Amino acid sequence: MLRKLALISGTLLMMCMMSLSAHADLKLCNNTQSRVGVAIGYKDKEGWATEGWWMVAPQKCMNLLKGKLAARYYYVFATDYDKGGSWGGKSFMCTREKVFTIRGIEDCEARGYNKTGFFEVDTGEEEDWTISLSGDKTTQGP
Repeated sequence: MLRKLALISGTLLMMCMMSLSAHADLKLCNNTQSRVGVAIGYKDKEGWATEGWWMVAPQKCMNLLKGKLAARYYYVFATDYDKGGSWGGKSFMCTREKVFTIRGIEDCEARGYNKTGFFEVDTGEEEDWTISLSGDKTTQGP
């Protein structure tokens, strides 16, 4: 009886620890047949920021931000490395060709950055969100 109780208690403790270790992230799943480069934009307690580039392999997912999401809206720009073209939108933010973290979204060109159109992702104030990248691009490759 004591052994059975210890086994049940151990199992319950492991289940509690597993639920506590669960974490929330912003993840992007590349549901295309191409490698894509991804940049994100968001507003945090310090203001607007853009970050890039993550390379996401075809049919794979990658965490872009780790931890509980701090904002409701995130912005994404992705480029198809293999076939050309990109996924973007009407929310303009700053990017550059190489890996970057840029604070602020104003005067991109005057500060030596590219002005790039991102599409908006509404997470509905969830703590964790997965963006699925597929479908038609907003610009086509050669």
